[in-house]
Amino acid sequence: MTKAPSRAALSSAAPFILDRWSPRAFEVASMTQDELLALLEAGRWAPSAYNSQPWRFLYARRDTPDWERFLSWLIPFNQSWAMNASAIVYIASRSVTTSSSSPEPRPAPTHAFDAGAASVLIQLQASQAGWATHPVSGFDHDLARAGLELPEEYALNAALVIGKQGDPSVLPEGLSAREAPSDRLPLESVSFEGRFQIPALWNRAKPAS
Repeated sequence: MTKAPSRAALSSAAPFILDRWSPRAFEVASMTQDELLALLEAGRWAPSAYNSQPWRFLYARRDTPDWERFLSWLIPFNQSWAMNASAIVYIASRSVTTSSSSPEPRPAPTHAFDAGAASVLIQLQASQAGWATHPVSGFDHDLARAGLELPEEYALNAALVIGKQGDPSVLPEGLSAREAPSDRLPLESVSFEGRFQIPALWNRAKPAS
Protein backbone atom coordinates (compact mmCIF):
# COMPACT_ATOMS: atom_id res chain seq x y z
CA MET A 1 0.00 0.00 0.00
CA THR A 2 1.49 3.32 -1.04
CA LYS A 3 1.62 6.34 1.27
CA ALA A 4 2.53 9.93 0.44
CA PRO A 5 2.34 11.95 3.69
CA SER A 6 4.27 14.84 2.17
CA ARG A 7 1.38 15.54 -0.18
CA ALA A 8 -1.13 16.21 2.62
CA ALA A 9 0.06 19.79 3.10
CA LEU A 10 -0.12 20.48 -0.64
CA SER A 11 -3.72 19.57 -1.42
CA SER A 12 -7.25 19.34 -0.05
CA ALA A 13 -7.87 16.11 -2.01
CA ALA A 14 -8.93 13.07 0.00
CA PRO A 15 -6.10 11.08 1.60
CA PHE A 16 -6.93 7.92 -0.37
CA ILE A 17 -6.25 9.91 -3.55
CA LEU A 18 -3.07 11.60 -2.33
CA ASP A 19 -1.63 8.34 -1.00
CA ARG A 20 -1.80 6.67 -4.41
CA TRP A 21 1.43 6.99 -6.35
CA SER A 22 3.33 4.85 -8.83
CA PRO A 23 6.40 3.12 -7.38
CA ARG A 24 8.73 0.93 -9.40
CA ALA A 25 10.18 -1.01 -6.48
CA PHE A 26 8.25 -4.22 -5.89
CA GLU A 27 8.98 -7.18 -3.68
CA VAL A 28 8.65 -10.59 -5.25
CA ALA A 29 5.23 -11.80 -4.09
CA SER A 30 2.53 -14.00 -5.53
CA MET A 31 -1.03 -12.79 -6.07
CA THR A 32 -4.04 -15.05 -6.07
CA GLN A 33 -6.68 -14.99 -8.78
CA ASP A 34 -9.26 -13.81 -6.25
CA GLU A 35 -7.03 -10.96 -5.08
CA LEU A 36 -6.55 -9.69 -8.61
CA LEU A 37 -10.19 -10.08 -9.59
CA ALA A 38 -11.19 -8.09 -6.49
CA LEU A 39 -9.21 -5.15 -7.92
CA LEU A 40 -10.62 -5.52 -11.42
CA GLU A 41 -14.10 -5.61 -9.90
CA ALA A 42 -13.63 -1.96 -8.96
CA GLY A 43 -12.87 -1.11 -12.58
CA ARG A 44 -16.09 -2.79 -13.65
CA TRP A 45 -18.06 -0.08 -11.83
CA ALA A 46 -16.53 2.87 -13.67
CA PRO A 47 -18.84 5.33 -15.48
CA SER A 48 -18.96 5.23 -19.27
CA ALA A 49 -20.84 6.94 -22.08
CA TYR A 50 -24.28 5.37 -22.48
CA ASN A 51 -23.08 2.73 -19.98
CA SER A 52 -21.28 1.08 -22.89
CA GLN A 53 -18.52 -0.29 -20.62
CA PRO A 54 -15.89 -0.47 -23.39
CA TRP A 55 -13.00 -1.54 -21.13
CA ARG A 56 -11.42 -4.98 -21.20
CA PHE A 57 -8.81 -6.21 -18.71
CA LEU A 58 -6.34 -8.84 -19.93
CA TYR A 59 -4.07 -10.10 -17.19
CA ALA A 60 -1.33 -12.47 -16.16
CA ARG A 61 -0.11 -13.23 -12.66
CA ARG A 62 3.37 -14.05 -11.52
CA ASP A 63 4.26 -17.77 -11.64
CA THR A 64 1.54 -18.58 -14.17
CA PRO A 65 2.08 -19.74 -17.78
CA ASP A 66 1.31 -16.31 -19.30
CA TRP A 67 3.54 -14.22 -17.03
CA GLU A 68 6.71 -14.23 -19.13
CA ARG A 69 4.76 -13.33 -22.29
CA PHE A 70 3.08 -10.36 -20.66
CA LEU A 71 6.38 -9.18 -19.19
CA SER A 72 8.25 -9.58 -22.49
CA TRP A 73 6.02 -7.05 -24.28
CA LEU A 74 7.18 -4.25 -21.97
CA ILE A 75 10.12 -2.17 -23.17
CA PRO A 76 13.43 -3.26 -21.58
CA PHE A 77 13.45 -0.31 -19.14
CA ASN A 78 10.03 -1.30 -17.75
CA GLN A 79 10.95 -4.99 -17.70
CA SER A 80 13.93 -4.17 -15.47
CA TRP A 81 11.65 -3.26 -12.55
CA ALA A 82 8.32 -4.89 -13.45
CA MET A 83 9.97 -8.32 -13.33
CA ASN A 84 9.47 -8.26 -9.54
CA ALA A 85 5.75 -7.40 -9.70
CA SER A 86 2.84 -9.73 -8.99
CA ALA A 87 0.57 -9.07 -11.99
CA ILE A 88 0.38 -7.18 -15.26
CA VAL A 89 -2.97 -6.03 -16.64
CA TYR A 90 -3.26 -4.75 -20.22
CA ILE A 91 -6.19 -2.36 -20.54
CA ALA A 92 -8.02 -2.29 -23.85
CA SER A 93 -11.22 -0.58 -24.94
CA ARG A 94 -13.72 -1.15 -27.71
CA SER A 95 -13.43 1.75 -30.15
CA VAL A 96 -16.88 1.25 -31.69
CA THR A 97 -20.31 0.90 -30.18
CA THR A 98 -23.70 -0.53 -31.13
CA SER A 99 -27.18 -0.42 -29.67
CA SER A 100 -30.53 -2.09 -30.15
CA SER A 101 -31.72 0.95 -32.09
CA SER A 102 -28.50 1.25 -34.11
CA PRO A 103 -26.96 -2.20 -34.65
CA GLU A 104 -24.33 -0.97 -37.11
CA PRO A 105 -20.98 -0.25 -35.41
CA ARG A 106 -20.17 3.44 -35.08
CA PRO A 107 -17.19 5.23 -33.48
CA ALA A 108 -17.15 5.44 -29.70
CA PRO A 109 -15.28 8.73 -29.13
CA THR A 110 -14.93 8.32 -25.34
CA HIS A 111 -13.75 4.70 -25.23
CA ALA A 112 -10.24 5.59 -24.03
CA PHE A 113 -11.59 8.15 -21.55
CA ASP A 114 -13.92 5.51 -20.11
CA ALA A 115 -11.15 2.91 -19.89
CA GLY A 116 -8.99 5.46 -18.08
CA ALA A 117 -11.74 5.93 -15.50
CA ALA A 118 -11.83 2.17 -14.97
CA SER A 119 -8.06 2.08 -14.58
CA VAL A 120 -8.12 4.76 -11.88
CA LEU A 121 -10.72 2.85 -9.87
CA ILE A 122 -8.58 -0.30 -10.07
CA GLN A 123 -5.56 1.66 -8.83
CA LEU A 124 -7.47 3.21 -5.94
CA GLN A 125 -8.95 -0.16 -4.96
CA ALA A 126 -5.47 -1.68 -5.11
CA SER A 127 -4.07 0.99 -2.82
CA GLN A 128 -6.84 0.41 -0.30
CA ALA A 129 -6.20 -3.35 -0.42
CA GLY A 130 -2.48 -3.04 0.26
CA TRP A 131 -1.15 -3.23 -3.29
CA ALA A 132 0.88 -0.75 -5.32
CA THR A 133 0.29 -0.01 -9.01
CA HIS A 134 2.24 1.62 -11.82
CA PRO A 135 0.51 2.34 -15.16
CA VAL A 136 2.81 2.34 -18.20
CA SER A 137 2.58 3.09 -21.91
CA GLY A 138 6.03 1.69 -22.67
CA PHE A 139 5.39 -1.63 -24.36
CA ASP A 140 5.49 -3.06 -27.87
CA HIS A 141 1.91 -2.49 -29.01
CA ASP A 142 2.15 -4.74 -32.07
CA LEU A 143 3.58 -7.69 -30.12
CA ALA A 144 1.10 -7.21 -27.29
CA ARG A 145 -1.89 -6.98 -29.65
CA ALA A 146 -0.81 -10.15 -31.42
CA GLY A 147 -0.10 -12.00 -28.19
CA LEU A 148 -3.41 -10.96 -26.68
CA GLU A 149 -5.26 -11.84 -29.90
CA LEU A 150 -6.98 -8.49 -29.63
CA PRO A 151 -9.72 -7.89 -32.24
CA GLU A 152 -9.17 -4.96 -34.60
CA GLU A 153 -12.00 -2.92 -33.10
CA TYR A 154 -10.24 -2.76 -29.73
CA ALA A 155 -7.59 -0.18 -28.83
CA LEU A 156 -4.75 -1.14 -26.50
CA ASN A 157 -4.33 1.78 -24.11
CA ALA A 158 -1.88 0.94 -21.34
CA ALA A 159 -0.48 -1.71 -19.04
CA LEU A 160 -0.95 -1.69 -15.27
CA VAL A 161 1.82 -3.25 -13.19
CA ILE A 162 0.63 -4.43 -9.76
CA GLY A 163 2.57 -5.72 -6.78
CA LYS A 164 3.63 -5.28 -3.17
CA GLN A 165 5.72 -2.15 -2.73
CA GLY A 166 9.35 -3.05 -2.09
CA ASP A 167 12.54 -1.39 -0.92
CA PRO A 168 14.10 1.00 -3.47
CA SER A 169 17.36 -0.95 -3.18
CA VAL A 170 15.88 -3.65 -5.45
CA LEU A 171 15.76 -1.20 -8.37
CA PRO A 172 18.40 -1.00 -11.10
CA GLU A 173 21.12 1.57 -10.56
CA GLY A 174 19.88 5.10 -11.16
CA LEU A 175 16.23 4.41 -10.38
CA SER A 176 16.30 4.20 -6.59
CA ALA A 177 16.85 7.96 -6.22
CA ARG A 178 13.68 8.60 -8.23
CA GLU A 179 11.54 6.34 -6.03
CA ALA A 180 9.30 8.96 -4.41
CA PRO A 181 5.83 10.42 -4.98
CA SER A 182 5.87 13.10 -7.68
CA ASP A 183 4.35 16.56 -7.48
CA ARG A 184 1.66 17.99 -9.76
CA LEU A 185 1.17 21.26 -11.60
CA PRO A 186 -0.74 23.85 -9.56
CA LEU A 187 -4.49 23.81 -10.06
CA GLU A 188 -4.50 27.25 -11.67
CA SER A 189 -2.25 25.88 -14.43
CA VAL A 190 -4.77 23.23 -15.47
CA SER A 191 -8.23 24.64 -14.67
CA PHE A 192 -9.73 27.75 -16.26
CA GLU A 193 -13.07 29.49 -15.83
CA GLY A 194 -14.91 30.32 -19.01
CA ARG A 195 -12.24 29.70 -21.64
CA PHE A 196 -8.82 28.19 -22.19
CA GLN A 197 -5.89 30.23 -20.95
CA ILE A 198 -2.12 30.01 -21.17
CA PRO A 199 -1.07 30.29 -17.52
CA ALA A 200 2.05 32.09 -16.37
CA LEU A 201 3.45 28.81 -15.07
CA TRP A 202 2.89 27.04 -18.40
CA ASN A 203 6.61 26.62 -18.93
CA ARG A 204 7.18 25.00 -15.58
CA ALA A 205 9.03 21.70 -15.94
CA LYS A 206 6.67 18.78 -16.39
CA PRO A 207 6.52 16.65 -13.22
CA ALA A 208 7.94 13.13 -13.37
CA SER A 209 5.39 10.35 -13.87
